[in-house]
Amino acid sequence: MMDYILLGLGLVILLYGGKILVDGASAIAVKLGMSAGLIGLTIVAFGTSAPELLVSVNAALKGNSDISIGNVVGSNIANIGMVLGLSGLFYPILIRKSTLRFDYLITAIVTLLFYALSYNGIIGFWEGVFLFSLFIGFNIYLFRNTDEGGLIDNTEVTEEVEQVKGYSWVVAISLFLGGIVGLYFGSELLVNNAIKISREFGVSERIIGVTIIAIGTSLPELITSIMAALAKKTDMAIGNILGSNIMNILSIIGITAIIKPIDVSGEFLNSDYLWMIGFTLILFPLIRTKMRISFFEGMILFLGYGAYMYFLL
Repeated sequence: MMDYILLGLGLVILLYGGKILVDGASAIAVKLGMSAGLIGLTIVAFGTSAPELLVSVNAALKGNSDISIGNVVGSNIANIGMVLGLSGLFYPILIRKSTLRFDYLITAIVTLLFYALSYNGIIGFWEGVFLFSLFIGFNIYLFRNTDEGGLIDNTEVTEEVEQVKGYSWVVAISLFLGGIVGLYFGSELLVNNAIKISREFGVSERIIGVTIIAIGTSLPELITSIMAALAKKTDMAIGNILGSNIMNILSIIGITAIIKPIDVSGEFLNSDYLWMIGFTLILFPLIRTKMRISFFEGMILFLGYGAYMYFLL
């Protein structure tokens, strides 16, 4: 029982640590004169992926590559199947043409590239450098062409900046450092206890990675998307989800592989990767038909995620 409590505590600390890290870093950026747009494209976008990053790096350093890969692959599947599916059930998600032309296209390309780089069973140092270089180039392009995609919700970023404007240097730096500490200890608790639970029940680390850890680290996207759906502010929801999938692969896998090469088992390549690609590809006809994800499309995605869980477990 204690393992479950500590795993849950680790997840809470991890997610809260990511939030205060973003607040602290945003406050520092405001004081240094950075614009809301630049803060959104760098600090906020990267900070929201910090929990997944710390989990993947921590797991890789401990020799648990299945958790590193499972965290990212499982999160990407959950983002489309669970998060978009459930959000569509609450209220139709409108799709902009620029989202289809840019965000979706990049997501599909990056997902297929991820599979190709993993096909030999390992994502090594140079593959990590390549992915992270694409991440940097991607963000530079976004900053120079902010109207091209829907990855950054400027309203949300502006509100974030307004909230931290009044923070003093001491508060800003304290939040930033506190966030880093929280991310470290949260990832330690989450990874260590996930490993204990998997061994106790004879469940593979791959399954723990693509289920408990992946769903847990996807909770912020799920809560944000459902709240946006309830508030009927869904026009940029899919852009943010697709952006998260892109960031997961380019930044999290990229940085983790630079620090420690990641082994990719055949089970991932023959199952989870194919589900991830399948969810990504089936999304195109679903959103292209009526340029929205309504109850019907949301139900298909959510039932698809349920089928993935059924075959997995």
